[in-house]
Amino acid sequence: MDRERSHPRRAAVLAVDGGGSKADAVLLDRHGSLLGKAHRLGRSDVDMRRLAIDPLVEVVDAACLDAGLSPNGSAVATVGMYCLAGADFPLDERRIGRMLDRLGRTERTLVRNDTFAVLRAGSERGWGVAVVCGAGLNCLGIGPDGRTVRFPALGELSGDLAAGGEWVGIRALAAAVRARDGRGERTALEGLVPHHFGMGRPETVMNAIYRGRVGSERLMELAPVVVRAALSGDAVARNILNEQAGEVALMATATIRRLRLSSTDVDVILGGGMFQADDPEFLRRVENEILRVAPSARIAILRVPPIVGAALLGLDELGAPASASSRVREEIDHATIDHTIGRRSATDRSSRGL
Repeated sequence: MDRERSHPRRAAVLAVDGGGSKADAVLLDRHGSLLGKAHRLGRSDVDMRRLAIDPLVEVVDAACLDAGLSPNGSAVATVGMYCLAGADFPLDERRIGRMLDRLGRTERTLVRNDTFAVLRAGSERGWGVAVVCGAGLNCLGIGPDGRTVRFPALGELSGDLAAGGEWVGIRALAAAVRARDGRGERTALEGLVPHHFGMGRPETVMNAIYRGRVGSERLMELAPVVVRAALSGDAVARNILNEQAGEVALMATATIRRLRLSSTDVDVILGGGMFQADDPEFLRRVENEILRVAPSARIAILRVPPIVGAALLGLDELGAPASASSRVREEIDHATIDHTIGRRSATDRSSRGL
């Protein structure tokens, strides 16, 4: 992108993708050209208990500055499309939308769950199924007739038994502790888990988290550790990933059945860090279970950042020309979203992609 470009007075779209480990923001003109971008590592989903949107404000303002726009003046874009983990209910979307409206960054603000961005980024058909398995787990289905299936994604409270990378991390620590004290099967995680945190024993990690010396959110860092152990042949680690794969497949197949899409060539888009781990067995288990229910399903791993989907949804709202979609896909990829706010900590590096 030409960094000597003249600065626009206003963008057409401000798009934001925020999740459990990062947030991306881009500003686009009506033709899909990238005007500004920002990337924030660290937890960036909305805390609905405190109604905190500080991480989103941070990444949006950085994208505005990158585009040469003042975030503190008049609206910087016509439409703001926010696709956020934690926006699980229509009530959540309305409450978050009101908070964002008060910032005055855009003329119109739209809030969607982050699964909408994954589906839009992975398919041009306008319908299908998207599963996000990163720090958390969620699923969205849209039928050809526009009927929608969504999940609350509130962990065990909503019946989610294996809820993404954080759950994998919790199971890894539990397996390590149980192996150490004799209640569980021996596993390489007994040494790998404490080593990851620079400690000597699983119990030391457990106590550090219990006493608040290590944040519990850091357990998501253990997901790649579990994958490496499983690829090395560790049975306990593989069982953890098998449970996660089973829950992913259950969400997808339940959605397919509810939308009566089993006999169609439905697109199933798999997004999030757990699908980027290069674990063939994990992916094979997910795909086999989906194909058992929908033999003609077209299953694909999302290879572009979900912010692409948020950007396209924003352009859809404006009725942008079809060529804008191609321009977005040309200009935004993982290498493009490289403007990181603040210091990249060890936690950030380990959890990137989840």
